Amino acid sequence: MTPEGKIKKEIVKNLENMGWFVMNIYTGGRFSTGSRGSADLYVLKNGRGVWLEVKTPKNKQQPEQIVFESEIKLHGGEYYVVRSLDDVVNFLNGNIN
Repeated sequence: MTPEGKIKKEIVKNLENMGWFVMNIYTGGRFSTGSRGSADLYVLKNGRGVWLEVKTPKNKQQPEQIVFESEIKLHGGEYYVVRSLDDVVNFLNGNIN
């Protein structure tokens, strides 16, 4: 499993335990569920939908991911680049740095 995959797995497990609906978006290969640049996760709870792009501390967004983020924000959506479970919890609780 990749380093990003490990972070994503921890995030998914914990958000599901916290009552969030989590959709894991797969953008590569034959069984793709998202378009190129889509965020890794879409999470939903109590009518609040949030897009999450999971990165390791050193990795950066690809150009397609930056375009996707811009589109989400242009339409009033929430989108965050997260590098740990703590990042996710902080963003979802409104403690944005």
